[in-house]
Amino acid sequence: MSDLTSIGAAEIAALVKGKKTSAVEVIEAHISRIASKDSAIGVFLAHNTEAARDEARALDARIANGEDGGPLAGVPLAIKDVLHVLGLPTTCGSKILKGFKPPYEATVIRKLRQAGAIVMGKANMDEFAMGSSNENSAFGPVRNPWDVSRVPGGSSGGSAASVAAGFSPLALGSDTGGSIRQPAAFCGVVGLKPTYGRVSRYGLVAFASSLDQIGPMARSCEDAAIALSVIAGEDVHDATSSPRPVDDYVGALAQPTRGLRIGVPRGFLESGVEAGVMAEFDKTIAALERDGAEIVDVVLKNAPLAIATYYLVATAEASSNLARFDGVRYGLRVDSASARGSLKDMYGETRDQGFGPEVKRRIILGTFVLSSGYYDAYYLRAQKVRTLIRRDFDTAFASCDVIATPSTPSTAFKLGEKTANPLEMYLADVFTVPANLAGVPGISVPCGFSNGLPVGLQFVGPMFAEATLMRAGRAVERLFGPGHQRPVF
Repeated sequence: MSDLTSIGAAEIAALVKGKKTSAVEVIEAHISRIASKDSAIGVFLAHNTEAARDEARALDARIANGEDGGPLAGVPLAIKDVLHVLGLPTTCGSKILKGFKPPYEATVIRKLRQAGAIVMGKANMDEFAMGSSNENSAFGPVRNPWDVSRVPGGSSGGSAASVAAGFSPLALGSDTGGSIRQPAAFCGVVGLKPTYGRVSRYGLVAFASSLDQIGPMARSCEDAAIALSVIAGEDVHDATSSPRPVDDYVGALAQPTRGLRIGVPRGFLESGVEAGVMAEFDKTIAALERDGAEIVDVVLKNAPLAIATYYLVATAEASSNLARFDGVRYGLRVDSASARGSLKDMYGETRDQGFGPEVKRRIILGTFVLSSGYYDAYYLRAQKVRTLIRRDFDTAFASCDVIATPSTPSTAFKLGEKTANPLEMYLADVFTVPANLAGVPGISVPCGFSNGLPVGLQFVGPMFAEATLMRAGRAVERLFGPGHQRPVF
């Protein structure tokens, strides 16, 4: 039998349900690989080793008794440490949640466990999902398995690196401005941000509530489609979740490329993209056209304003959401301050010591744009531009089924290369942020390499068009073979 850490989620589930291997064997193989390799990458902040073994044994017993086991039977999972898992700490990559263990579990975790998946542990991330490189974690950076001197992307860098490195064939991330798709591109895996409301956010620690979405990271579109089929749907615990029926994402993979209309916003891609990334993008678009897709020009007039808009809307919401971390009810509390008798000092010193520089920067920005005298000039204006960006997508989708761009303007950059220049770091998400502002779904699929580093192609679709994105992503996989190759590190 092939190495169990090198195959995808669908194949693992088929082997386990067919009794060709056991869930215990699958889990032990991944535990062994994590133990021997993760010191070079730094993916896991918390391990779920013994509980994973217990769950695997219980699953094998159910299958032996004739039960199905579920669509993800025995599949190891890495969970971004912004999602609550019972029995494991939630840190959000921050010191301020020191010692916190959630009293409840995220809806997506419950659904995945019911489908047979097994949690391996919590993956490192940029603090409170604020970052594009995974260098903002209070617990140190994650390294890219393709080149350990480079970043894996962020903020779901640990989840992307876990899939790329063979620590888990499937992982969950969250995407507020590109935090699933950008690291997926840097690490050479598939990453999907669903439509806003398609997946419940219950149990996700909020960064920007009108932008956050949970989605899968996987080695193939098939694995991502299976995972999305499990986690999508309405949830009584999340009032923003949609009651719309869940589509047949797996069935969409079989649809042909011919007839697919792909929009390319050339005006948005004119500058700032590395030559190697653009060459792989153009090569893929040309191959899709030869395979029967129709390539059409589209215009996203206001997309260049997306980064500025995002860093007003997202920071304003972060300022509000992160006010709850005050040292009173859970997490870090700086007692030396409270001992002086000033509650205000306790708040201030706890947040000063608990939050890192990037989180502080965004809280300050958000508080400023919401303040009296500046609200209309910044926050309200940003919301108006957000509406224009959404209208641009609506107009474009009248002439195409999906819009294609590079997932990122560059391949993975060196650790420390952009930390001194926040604006340069923010521009790493220039192609992913518009979809979050518009609430539409996007997927990043591997489409080649530039100087030995993975390049990702992004498809963005209309709201609730995840099935179409799966069709488009699978078209790329059919042309170039499986996107996932195991890096040597």
